[in-house]
Amino acid sequence: MKKTTINKVLAVAGIIIGGIYILNPTAGLLELIPDVVPFIGNLDEAAATALVLWGIQAIRQPDALPALPLKK
Repeated sequence: MKKTTINKVLAVAGIIIGGIYILNPTAGLLELIPDVVPFIGNLDEAAATALVLWGIQAIRQPDALPALPLKK
């Protein structure tokens, strides 16, 4: 597989995983950091949002992002 294809597959996977996490933030099944923890309780949702945004940008502009550490 070409590196751009692998990056696109990883980007779509990131969008799907992040989207599921964002749509289901308080279910308890996927909660990584409890929201009641002061100051850091919402960091997992922020990370999921960043993952979705990264995936969207990786699909739209694959050459603008830093390369993923994949070997040829």
